[in-house]
Amino acid sequence: MKRNLHLLIIDPQNDFCDLPASYLPDNPATRARHAPALPVPGAHQDMLRLAGLINRGRAGLTAISITLDSHHRFDIAHPTFWIARDGAPVAPFTEISAADVRAEKFLPRHPAALPLALNYLDKLEAAGRYRLMVWPVHCEIGTWGNNVHDDVRAAYGAWEEASLGIVAKLAKGSNPWTEHYSAVMAEVPDADDPDTQLNTGFIATLAEADQVYIAGEAGSHCVKATVEHIVEHLGQPLSKLVLLTDCISPVAGFAPQYQAFLQAMQARGVQLMQAADVLPELLANASRGLGTDPA
Repeated sequence: MKRNLHLLIIDPQNDFCDLPASYLPDNPATRARHAPALPVPGAHQDMLRLAGLINRGRAGLTAISITLDSHHRFDIAHPTFWIARDGAPVAPFTEISAADVRAEKFLPRHPAALPLALNYLDKLEAAGRYRLMVWPVHCEIGTWGNNVHDDVRAAYGAWEEASLGIVAKLAKGSNPWTEHYSAVMAEVPDADDPDTQLNTGFIATLAEADQVYIAGEAGSHCVKATVEHIVEHLGQPLSKLVLLTDCISPVAGFAPQYQAFLQAMQARGVQLMQAADVLPELLANASRGLGTDPA
């Protein structure tokens, strides 16, 4: 009998990929080429390996889900939200704490946003997972950077045609008042916004799978946050979760956090594999579907 093998791809988007020049189309609005806003070193090769795995093992995949980081230009984690004490813009990769804001080192550009921002920062820091990081404007809804890496998109498109299936697309991050690294829930859920709250339906879908292969970007942030939340809420043996370590890379400067995450997940029972290790499982599953493998 064919097994339920689910591939979860986290944020395989242009803005996160260190794409070569041949992948960068012209932008007629600026008369320059598009360029990734937040390229992760190694991500392009990750996506090529992942696309190859999908293409070679597609008949063995039961389901594919893709998460899509999807932000507005005005967002609490973008420079557009903040201003420095002297009126200067706040540079990307600046960390902002609640204490910084109370000391007026950094302030929201819109004065009315101050109580909301402080409330968010207090709750974020109390959770102990992250401090607010100001990122370059990235994965803006409707932009080239929000789109999926071309090879991955072509590979999952071929899977859809061959299987007569639909790749599930899960958007995250459109609420500008909370960071949403994880595909499962925002860092500080908004009681008035169901899209920021725990996605129990998606967790239930993963629970139905015999194996869940996880790839995407970036290993230090969105992959890490998503997998941590899945592990916390899945309520099943965690050996069914498989991190494809050669299809994941960390943001530059965050390799130690990524390695600590891998070690912590492995200690919990999550498997660490590479694409070449997974391909035989997919091919064997395809054979079961054809009835050529009685196992």
